[in-house]
Amino acid sequence: MLKKVLLLLLVIAPLSIFAQEKIAYINAQEIFTQMPEFAGAQAKLKAKSDLMEKNAAAIENEYAALIKKFQESTEEPTVSLAADRQKQIDQLKERYESFVQTSQAELEKAQQEEYAPLQQKLRTAIKEVGDENNYTYIADAAMFLHIGAHAADANKQVKAKLGIKE
Repeated sequence: MLKKVLLLLLVIAPLSIFAQEKIAYINAQEIFTQMPEFAGAQAKLKAKSDLMEKNAAAIENEYAALIKKFQESTEEPTVSLAADRQKQIDQLKERYESFVQTSQAELEKAQQEEYAPLQQKLRTAIKEVGDENNYTYIADAAMFLHIGAHAADANKQVKAKLGIKE
């Protein structure tokens, strides 16, 4: 939170000094999710997530079957048999937890890999719009509590650069 406040102050302080500067704003999140490539990236990530969920469910089913097998057993377990069963349950539980952690990390990495080119393309489009229109700053509207009437809305221009139809 402190970093955001400092960043906001660093952005706003020069703005008050250079009031004649051209300032524009965009809604980066909205533009990002409307990029043509975003749906494809989302579909790839969804497929990966669905596969991971399917595999996690298989381990959960294996765990439930093991518990059921032990509960339905008619023989009286010896101390060593009970210890062995508990060990099997614990190993399966650890395997599941490890799988979930690894899968989440893998999914986050895949998300970064899928989104990185899109984010770079968005940054490039923002820079081009800024250069073409002589904007000193193009800020994300989500960062500000108030946007004055003198700030230009550059959403349409950035969307046009990215081929997003309104």
